[in-house]
Amino acid sequence: MSRRWTARLALAAGVAAVVVLVVFAGLGSLVLMGVGWAGLMLTAAGGWWLLTHTGWVRALAGMLVIAAPLGVLVLYASAGLLWVVLVSVGLWALAVSAGRAALVDDSAPIMAERLVRPAEHPFLIMNPRSGGGKVGKFRLAERARAKGAEVVVLDPAERQDVAELARRAVREGADLLGVAGGDGTQALVAGVAAEHDIPFMVIGAGTRNHFAMDLGLDREDPSTGLEALDDAVELRIDLGYLNGGEAAGGEAVDRSVERVFINNASFGVYAEVVQSPAYRDDKARTILEMLPDLLTHQSGAVLSVRAGSLTVEGPQAVLVSNNPYARGDSAGLGRRQRLDSGELGVLCVGVGNAAEATELLLRGGQGRGLTAATAREVVVEADAPVIPVGVDGEALTLPTPVRCRLAPGALRVRVPRHRPGVPHVAPPMDWRRVRSLALTMGRVAAGHGTA
Repeated sequence: MSRRWTARLALAAGVAAVVVLVVFAGLGSLVLMGVGWAGLMLTAAGGWWLLTHTGWVRALAGMLVIAAPLGVLVLYASAGLLWVVLVSVGLWALAVSAGRAALVDDSAPIMAERLVRPAEHPFLIMNPRSGGGKVGKFRLAERARAKGAEVVVLDPAERQDVAELARRAVREGADLLGVAGGDGTQALVAGVAAEHDIPFMVIGAGTRNHFAMDLGLDREDPSTGLEALDDAVELRIDLGYLNGGEAAGGEAVDRSVERVFINNASFGVYAEVVQSPAYRDDKARTILEMLPDLLTHQSGAVLSVRAGSLTVEGPQAVLVSNNPYARGDSAGLGRRQRLDSGELGVLCVGVGNAAEATELLLRGGQGRGLTAATAREVVVEADAPVIPVGVDGEALTLPTPVRCRLAPGALRVRVPRHRPGVPHVAPPMDWRRVRSLALTMGRVAAGHGTA
C-alpha cells in the first residue's frame, strides 16, 4: 500500500473512532472520554508515587495503579458502552499505527557502503557465554575456521583482556578483527580496530545485539554474519569515546585513556542501580529499594549536562548515544537509523512530580521531563568527584567531569553484502503531516501540483 493510501486509512480510522463514540454514546461520549483520561492520569500519578515512595504510600500507590483502570472499565460496562469504547479504541490504534507507517520515508539516505576483497588474516574473538551459548549452538568457531579465520574462544573460567588479545593479533599480522559476543566486548575490540585503521566484523552472538541490529545484520542467526569473511561490503561509521577527570594544568584531555562506546553511555538512575552489588542477585527488589531516593535526589550524584549550547541541570537520567536513537521506536530507544551522522544523541530525563510523569505518559514520551538534543561533544558534571557510568552495558566509575565525544567515520565495519538491513522506524504521530500527505500527494498524482 502506498504512503498516500496509508495516510488516508489513518484519517478514515481516526474519523471512524470519533463517529462510533458519538453515534452510540451521544453526548455521553464526552463523559466517556473524560473518564478515560482521568483513569490514565490517575494511573500515571500512581506509578510515579509507586516509584518515589516506600511503605504505606507505595502500597496505596500500587492499589491506585490497579484500581484506576479497573474502575474505568467497570463504569463503561455498567453503562452498557464497554463495546463502544473497545471498538473506538481499536479504530484509534489503527489510525495511529497507519499514520506513523505513512510517515516512514523509505527514500531516506542509508549508510554508504563499498565492495571489498576478503581479508587475508582475519582474527575473531568469541565468548561462549554470550547470548546463552550462541557460539556453541550455531557452531560459530568451527564455521569461522573453515573460512580461514583464526579464532580464539574465551575461557569462561578465566578473565581475559580482549583488547590486548586484539592488539597482539594486529602485531602478528591480522588484517581484520571480529567479535562474537555482547556489545561491551564488541566495543573494546572495535576501539583497537579503529586505532589501527583495520576492518572490524560483528557477529551478533550477544543477548540483545543492538549494534548488530543497527548495522542491519540478522540477529536470529548469528552465523550469517560470517558471510562477511567471503562476500562483504565495508561501512564507515562513527565511534563514541568518553573520558573522566579534569585535564592537568588546563592541558588537553589524554585520549590514550578514553573508553570506546558503540551504543551508549548512561548516567544517573540506571548507572547507580547497576553498580549495586545486590543488583545481580535480585534486580527487581534492588530497583524498588533504590529508586525513591535516586528519583528525589536524596541519594546519588546531582548531574549537570552540557551538550553544545544546551545545559540541563539536575536530570535524573542521561543517555549519550553514538548517533541519535529514533524517537518514534515503540520498542523504546532501540534503534538508530544510521551510524554515520557525525553527532551524538543526548536524552535527559528529569521528572520532578506526578504531573510531569503523567504528561510524559499521555504525550507518548514527550513533555517537560524529557530533553532531546544532538551534539559533537557532551560534558557531564556532578556534585561528586566520581560517578557511576554504564558503558554499553558495562558498569564503570569515572572521575568527573565526564566528557563524551564522537569520532566521525572512525571505524571500518565489514558486513555481509546480503543482509536484512536496518529496519525503518516509524516517527512519532503527526496528524498535520498525515493529513497533508493524504491530500497533497493525491493532488500531485492527479497533476494538480508539484512534488
